[in-house]
Amino acid sequence: MSTTFTAVVADKQDDEQQTVSIRELELSELPDHDVEVDVEFSTLNYKDGLAVTGSAPICRNYPMVCGIDLAGIVSASDSDEFAVGDRVLVNGYGLSESEWGGYSQKARLRSEWLVKVPEAFSNRDAMAIGTAGYTAMLCVQALEQNGVEPSNGPVIVTGAAGGVGSVAVALLAGRGFEVTASTGREETHEYLSALGASAFMARAELNGKPRPIARETWAGAVDSVGSNTLANVLSQMRYDGAVAACGLAGGMDLPTSVYPFILRDVTLAGVDSVMAPMAKRQAAWTALADELSPDVLGQMTSIEPMSNIQELAKSILAGQTRGRVVIDVNA
Repeated sequence: MSTTFTAVVADKQDDEQQTVSIRELELSELPDHDVEVDVEFSTLNYKDGLAVTGSAPICRNYPMVCGIDLAGIVSASDSDEFAVGDRVLVNGYGLSESEWGGYSQKARLRSEWLVKVPEAFSNRDAMAIGTAGYTAMLCVQALEQNGVEPSNGPVIVTGAAGGVGSVAVALLAGRGFEVTASTGREETHEYLSALGASAFMARAELNGKPRPIARETWAGAVDSVGSNTLANVLSQMRYDGAVAACGLAGGMDLPTSVYPFILRDVTLAGVDSVMAPMAKRQAAWTALADELSPDVLGQMTSIEPMSNIQELAKSILAGQTRGRVVIDVNA
């Protein structure tokens, strides 16, 4: 058996700029956790783009194996919960930040981070969903927990052609919602229509200076953009509406007023996928297995080799990717 494996490693010496390379590591270098996994697939998320390019300080210590997701097969286990041969996945829990991540052919992980891959999905399907799709489900569940129903009116998904947005469009449409997709790329309209979007709004319409309050339009919203986009969406919410916010691709500021909250009883629900409790994770993955078919996943997914990760990272930050990108760590 080989004692080495290939991984995408970020490194930094003192005050020098972070470097990222694909290199061979020894099994002995893996963290001292209780479950070892032969990784098959990871994904490309916006956060991965930031980590691989060094555009934001995602990696907190070095050397760091990048990749916030992984799916694979247990190859060794000291846990009573997981046996050799089990198919498992991990989302978040500090992967690519403080813990070695999924852009690697091998991983050693804490058993309390692992979720068994639902029988409905292959490991590749699980990473076609990945953190982005799992986050989208958390957002949809947050809307429904706050009383948003299809009969309440239309909902909007911002950043709709991205990973979170694509899955959110499909999930909301599948639950019977009338979905408007906000995107800056008109060429993605046909793709988003196939996922269930029934109307479109140009990204530029939500990028301008926000008004404190605007015409009531949306019963609910899933936002992965933040900044002016989120502020404009909040100003357009219907009475008793809710917005699930999970991203900051457009910025981390929020130039809004209290008007939507105190005049229209609007709820802004923050959604975190990194440290979400296990019960919430398992509920989300169970719902994904029930509602998101492999055929729908296939419409939004492309497969790319890990050897191309640096170019892919640049592409996602530039808004040039569509839907979900699965990373084959053995290619």
